[in-house]
Amino acid sequence: MHNPSPPRRRGRSPLPDAELVADIRALVADLPTYGYRRVHALLLQPHSGKGEERRPDSRVAVDRRNTRWCSDALEIGCDNGEKVRIAFALDRCDREAMGHVATTGGIAAEDLRDLMVATVEHRFGPVNRLAEPIEWLSDNGSPYVVGDTRRFARDIGLVPRTTPVSSPQSNGMAEHFVRTLKRDDVRVNPMANARAVIEQLPA
Repeated sequence: MHNPSPPRRRGRSPLPDAELVADIRALVADLPTYGYRRVHALLLQPHSGKGEERRPDSRVAVDRRNTRWCSDALEIGCDNGEKVRIAFALDRCDREAMGHVATTGGIAAEDLRDLMVATVEHRFGPVNRLAEPIEWLSDNGSPYVVGDTRRFARDIGLVPRTTPVSSPQSNGMAEHFVRTLKRDDVRVNPMANARAVIEQLPA
């Protein structure tokens, strides 16, 4: 005897979970180049039991300025063979590049402390300590995680946070900024020497 097919459900599909939608939107805002497969993998990662735990507050975009800042570094090769190394800071709400330091040597802990001061002064003027704490997100590069840098950050009111090891997407906004800068500026403008590059950076 032929079994009748199960009755079809009628009506609208169930609405997506509001918290899940918020997580997806935050991921897409922070990682605009990711497709649905990679976003899906990131959403499942905290429950997989494999690898290091992803820190949700290291990847979620914020809706208020001066809540969470992020920092990263890049290198620009000049036409004459010199290299300029740059560290910068962004606000994860409005994505403004608030400060940078540049050197022809390696980025040192002292450079990052200068960057922190420049970033704070850009937003709040010459203050000794922030009135409200602001998270400072970075990768695990040694100048960022060395004790002196982290202590200095706390002294001026920043809360140092680092991305999980082998998880650069957690600082996706900074990574995206680096790619955009190299694509839209470095590749189309003359990079004659280190001095010329450093002078161009504020623009």
